[in-house]
Amino acid sequence: MGGQISREKQVIAEEKQLQDLQNQDGTQFPGSDFHTTNYKEWMSALNLGSLKVKDVLWPATHDSATNEIGIPFITRPFAQCQTLSMYEQLVAGVRAFDIRVDNHQHVCHGILESYSVDVVINDIKKFLSETKAEIIIVEFRTEFGYADPTDFDKWLIQQLGQYLVAQDPSVFDKTLEELLPARVICVWKPNKSAAPAPGSPLWSSGYLRDNWTDTDMPKTKFDANMKYLSEQAPNETRQYFYRVENTATPQTSSVVLDVYTVTNRIRGFARLFLSQAFKKGYADRLQIFASDLIASDFIDACIGATVARHST
Repeated sequence: MGGQISREKQVIAEEKQLQDLQNQDGTQFPGSDFHTTNYKEWMSALNLGSLKVKDVLWPATHDSATNEIGIPFITRPFAQCQTLSMYEQLVAGVRAFDIRVDNHQHVCHGILESYSVDVVINDIKKFLSETKAEIIIVEFRTEFGYADPTDFDKWLIQQLGQYLVAQDPSVFDKTLEELLPARVICVWKPNKSAAPAPGSPLWSSGYLRDNWTDTDMPKTKFDANMKYLSEQAPNETRQYFYRVENTATPQTSSVVLDVYTVTNRIRGFARLFLSQAFKKGYADRLQIFASDLIASDFIDACIGATVARHST
């Protein structure tokens, strides 16, 4: 117990360090004052004929389809990273998603299973049918420890075929308008099955990369995210999406294990991360920015940075 209390004190100290940095440097960056009233179709409000894929800062969610995972008040607090459904997130402005599946084609987070992935697909289709030019990135991956669902790649193509943007490294230099009418960049990351081949309607995991730091320490995660971002090539030359996850993860060695409390220690510093990335000269590497428990302020920050890039 003494070790857990000591760890909790360290977490609180790290949160204070981030707050002190925010008080000192602020959260201003190009586009930081942006606010939209049309989250559902924010991309359509931009000039799609000149905005390139590589210049979008894609607002994203981590463990996107966990709104109904586990048993309420019992196991759900330890695995629920989002409270909104996929459709609700899309309407709220999220444009990049992280979906974990098990061998039964159910959404899962670790050992906890949720609804069928059909729910995710139906939410995507509903949103696409209601909008005309919103482009989304969705990564499906087999959760660690599970076998791959049988022929899942074929199933994804069958379900989303008409919307899929085929795997093509030149996409990053294309404008959003050039992708239309295709509107879904779908990444499939199996554990053991063959990865999507070049030219496939699906994208292989090499086209969506990140560096995961598994910690509940907010400044440790913040600093690791910045370090790894600094090591990426600029968007101008990079031919894969790079994701930064502004999240913290419960640890069994800690006294606090629920997702909300743990991730909330870093969640409010998303704008600080963006402002520091601009200040340090790494903003041209930012591309997918993910959060737990998505909120409109986070979406505004990502759209604002996109608009600022677009206007320069």
